[in-house]
Amino acid sequence: MTSGTARYKIRRKWDSKVLSMIAYTLNGFVALVCLVPFIMVLSASFSSETSVQLQGFSLLPRDISLEAYKTVFKEPSVIARAYVITILLTLCGTALGLFIQTMTAYVLSRKDFAWRNRFSFFFYFTTLFNGGLVPSYILMTRYLHMKNNYLALLVPFLFSVYNLLIMKSYIMVIPDSLSDAAKIDGCGEFRTLIQVIMPMLKPALATVGLFIALAYWNDWYNAMLYISNEKMQPLQYFLYNQVNNIEAYKKIIASNAVGADVAAAINMPTQTLKMALTVVVTGPIVLLYPLVQKYFVQGITIGAVKG
Repeated sequence: MTSGTARYKIRRKWDSKVLSMIAYTLNGFVALVCLVPFIMVLSASFSSETSVQLQGFSLLPRDISLEAYKTVFKEPSVIARAYVITILLTLCGTALGLFIQTMTAYVLSRKDFAWRNRFSFFFYFTTLFNGGLVPSYILMTRYLHMKNNYLALLVPFLFSVYNLLIMKSYIMVIPDSLSDAAKIDGCGEFRTLIQVIMPMLKPALATVGLFIALAYWNDWYNAMLYISNEKMQPLQYFLYNQVNNIEAYKKIIASNAVGADVAAAINMPTQTLKMALTVVVTGPIVLLYPLVQKYFVQGITIGAVKG
């Protein structure tokens, strides 16, 4: 009996090792597949436009050139201003968005709030139907007077029903006894939320905060609609305009010029410029992931498995 138990433990140990090796191998392969595109983007950003057009993308730079980055940073003060605008919008929007959505999720998770189901249906209804682009534009410009106003970039991402569901699911896991104990000690609802509930929401706050920050960081569409002042353009829209302007200029030169001018137009960075812009834009936000990864993985799986 003892010998059979020992053989079973040894077999189980080897099975566990084999499964671990298979899991690590598959995960390593998937990680490599995800990493290759980033390497190719980085490589292309340091390659010349001619080599990319003739030979395509590669893992290692061909005909190393910094022309794309010189084009991006041609006007350092302008791109620095766009960076500052985007960073401030991201920081302020993330902080305000987290605060608003946490308060809303806390109210909707309270079982003693009689209208919580009605409000939940109202929020859910907005995910199925919306007014569309034209009514939204008229509301923002004619009635709210947000044309060339930073509020036009700040307000749209302050609230998301998807983020609300993540936050609500996490708050509902927290025992009601903690809130009841805080009330017995004399805390009001707001103080209970700030001092008791929010310190326990680190995974959810990290997850939702990352989603909100990404939304603000990657936004260019709202700037295209509501911002016409070049000094108010965020980073994404500024770089988007830069690519479009170079492509348009390149087409005009190529269609109207001959000889050396055509060759110069062809050599103007377009594909490499896009890759360089990708590196410039994604660099700061990629560095943010390791800081919130632990909480992000835990927060995104809230409510997926219970037991």
